[in-house]
Amino acid sequence: MVITDARLLKGRDPVEACRRAVAGGKGATIIQVRLKDAPPRELLALSHALVSALAVPVIVNDRVDVALAAGAAGAHLGQEDPPLDRLRPQVPPGFLLGVSVGSDVEAERARGWPADYWSVGPCFATANKADAGPPLGAGGFARLARLAPDGVPVIGIGGVTAGNAASLMSAGAAGVAVIGAVWTATDPGAAARALRAALA
Repeated sequence: MVITDARLLKGRDPVEACRRAVAGGKGATIIQVRLKDAPPRELLALSHALVSALAVPVIVNDRVDVALAAGAAGAHLGQEDPPLDRLRPQVPPGFLLGVSVGSDVEAERARGWPADYWSVGPCFATANKADAGPPLGAGGFARLARLAPDGVPVIGIGGVTAGNAASLMSAGAAGVAVIGAVWTATDPGAAARALRAALA
């Protein structure tokens, strides 16, 4: 999963950048639209444009309403967002709902929610989320991942690179979510493909 970040995109066209990240079916398999502090209209416009342009699922960070209006595949929610058990009856069948988990307390809370996946982190040090907690490491990731309900895939997030992604897969990750590893690279498409290869 590649997550958009306006600061790191540095004025590049996000639709074209995401096209490169998924190009050839060997890069990103999901795009998450995250535009912190952007007005809903801007978030909706970008989400709709990505849904129209990409052959992979697009999900929207925090805003289920925007995701539904854009025809996105789902939404990713934090612990402060409305709980998934309240949201699930309001969305159509097959609409993905993911949740962030970063501690035992959050894991215990999320266990009762009907999430389609957990995003656990930060796995490693990251500068791309100001309120991220201390890095869990692969061992900490594995411990929290084991708390997920049976059948719920867990992905690792936070400081993930092509160099450390394999350690998370060995720790039980179903995949990874990245920001800086792709958007700070000279060639985002090549970076996404390198990550995909590392996961394999």
